[in-house]
Amino acid sequence: MLHGRASLRPDDVAFTYTDYDLNSEGVAESLTWSQLARQTSNVAREIALHGSVGDRALILAPQGLDYILAFLGAMQAGRIAVPLPLPHRGSNHDRVDAVLADTEPAVVLTTSAVAADVGDVVASVRLDTAPKIVEIDSLHLDAEDWLSRAQTDLPSIAYLQYSSGSTRLPTGVMVSHRNLTTNFDQLMRSFFADSPLPSDATLVSWLPFYHDMGLVLGVCAPILCGRRAELTSPVAFLERPSRWVRALAQNPHAWSSAPNFAFDLAARKTRDDDLAGLDLGGVVGIISGAERVEPATLHRFVDRFAHFNFADHMMRPAYGLAEATVFVAAGTWNEASPAGHFDTEELGAGRVRPCPPGKGTALVKYRVPQSPSVRIVDSETRRERPLGLIGEIWVHGENISEGYWRKPSTDHSTFGATLVDPSPGTEAGPWLRTGDLGFIHGGELFVVGRIKDLLIIRGRNHYPEDIEATVQEITRGRVAAISVPVRSTEELVTVVEVKGSTDLDDEAIRRLSAVRSDVTAAIANAHGLSVADLVLVPFGSIPTTTSGKIRRAACTVQYQQEQFVRLDA
Repeated sequence: MLHGRASLRPDDVAFTYTDYDLNSEGVAESLTWSQLARQTSNVAREIALHGSVGDRALILAPQGLDYILAFLGAMQAGRIAVPLPLPHRGSNHDRVDAVLADTEPAVVLTTSAVAADVGDVVASVRLDTAPKIVEIDSLHLDAEDWLSRAQTDLPSIAYLQYSSGSTRLPTGVMVSHRNLTTNFDQLMRSFFADSPLPSDATLVSWLPFYHDMGLVLGVCAPILCGRRAELTSPVAFLERPSRWVRALAQNPHAWSSAPNFAFDLAARKTRDDDLAGLDLGGVVGIISGAERVEPATLHRFVDRFAHFNFADHMMRPAYGLAEATVFVAAGTWNEASPAGHFDTEELGAGRVRPCPPGKGTALVKYRVPQSPSVRIVDSETRRERPLGLIGEIWVHGENISEGYWRKPSTDHSTFGATLVDPSPGTEAGPWLRTGDLGFIHGGELFVVGRIKDLLIIRGRNHYPEDIEATVQEITRGRVAAISVPVRSTEELVTVVEVKGSTDLDDEAIRRLSAVRSDVTAAIANAHGLSVADLVLVPFGSIPTTTSGKIRRAACTVQYQQEQFVRLDA
């Protein structure tokens, strides 16, 4: 696909990356399709000197065009790419160590600016054969004797997508070339069934390339659909969220994606002056995914930018997971009928009972996809659940990975599950067990939460996402709802990030007291629960995954070991 686009449109821009590290106004660098194809081939030629077809090529580099060249060059050389986050100097790099040991790479791809640090990380892991460290930016990338022909003996696996290891050692999802192209076709059919993606559309992204949504939509999608990508880094977004919103307005027919927290952050931190003279009316859509999509967050984002002509239908909630490559189902936000509302107590009992808008639990709607197939299943009996009951979401299709790298193929706890007595027209297997709870109501899919995160307090089930959403309406920051054993029973503990000064003067004490009072009252009213402990912490205290999901298991450990710095201690 890449070399075909280079042949047909050699001088059109493929990727633009804007770096804000040294200049707050940003320094943009672009590659045309022909430059990208030539430089990818030259990177592949160097990589091919190390190891053999099917060996792993780890990528430990800063976000930027060199990262993209490393990823594409690894695949063209017949290696299995392993995109990873670059460990910060002096930080813990247990995750990278675990992946190095798991993959035993033949080559590690990096840049000259961080090569020394990467070398130290690699040297700290005992491997039978030390991998070759290749600095992408030190290669002769524009050599003219490059070869555009593809390898004829490529491995079926394109890359390994490693989890963030929030509750266990990181595991690598084996994503094949077929998985990737199939899932991209499914994604395009779902999002653009009614109107095609404009030919001059721009894919705008700040998501990290080592995360599944950032990799597929920021790096792979521009090549697969032949549209230009406008990219920057997660740090650039976090420093100034308005950079993302401005990029949406400045690029024609922008199509983008972000996790739920980013919409709240952008709405809160973007000033009208940041968008002076700009218009969001041309945005094709923004995918909200990677963590449970909260209706209140989408409403705040749409409301905040409505006077810049941002419309509700531009917001596209999506559900997916790395084991399905990235995408499973999507919906279209509609302010007139934005969400489904369901009785909270009944949901906790595993039953579905609609209630009037504004009452109960609000859940985002997704269209039930035809491809891939989705079923709601009783995880114990492995039988399909009747309508009106909650069960585990199972997915079937050619976008589903064959499994985890170097994990037993006979392990059916995630992959290769089989349905008992499947309904007419339903495959018996293999099915992916997502570990997510959900239900189908009124012909639409609703995602409730993770099975492993379910809170059982005094014999009743509670979804932590519901409690967290209630608190976020008050605090507008990250929240973690966890349960901890107290005198042989489970009690609710809520960890709440609170913005503002950490100095405990009289005003701060009053403010924290008000937050404590409002939060405990809201949880009692909405969920019928008392909070055993409300932990108020500074912004950035709650551990998250690379996609911004709350690491609740890590929160539980930190709480039990009294590692949180409490603002009201």
